[in-house]
Amino acid sequence: MKKPVKIMGLDIGDKTIGVATSDLMGWTAQGLEVIRRSSKQKDISCLLAIVEKHQIKQLVVGLPKNMNGTSGPQVKKVQKFSQEIAAVLKLPLAFWDERLTTVAAEKMLLEADVSRKKRKKVIDKIAATFILQGYLDSKSQQLQKAKP
Repeated sequence: MKKPVKIMGLDIGDKTIGVATSDLMGWTAQGLEVIRRSSKQKDISCLLAIVEKHQIKQLVVGLPKNMNGTSGPQVKKVQKFSQEIAAVLKLPLAFWDERLTTVAAEKMLLEADVSRKKRKKVIDKIAATFILQGYLDSKSQQLQKAKP
């Protein structure tokens, strides 16, 4: 049986990076923070600090595919930056289709009656949580199917 590891989920945008982490068992995702992007080196430095503090062993990055499933220019930007992050952090990288995660995060925050100002501060962290939770649920389902 594989040893449990903590996984970090990222929602990478042009202005911010939403960050979420899994529990050690890989069952649940928790929103951690939103990094305001400034430079590639500072962004990666912030992520490295999180990886070291939380003992992260894998990255999952949301891919912002178009609604029809095709990849636009933003997907290529996210893939390129993600691969640079993974190389510097020396972590395995997985991608997860993030279509509608921001919409789901926005809906959840609206239902919780969170103000527009507060929503703007946490939406990317919540989206990263949805990305990571989707990935974790998928892995859990694969394990369930593999059991005899």
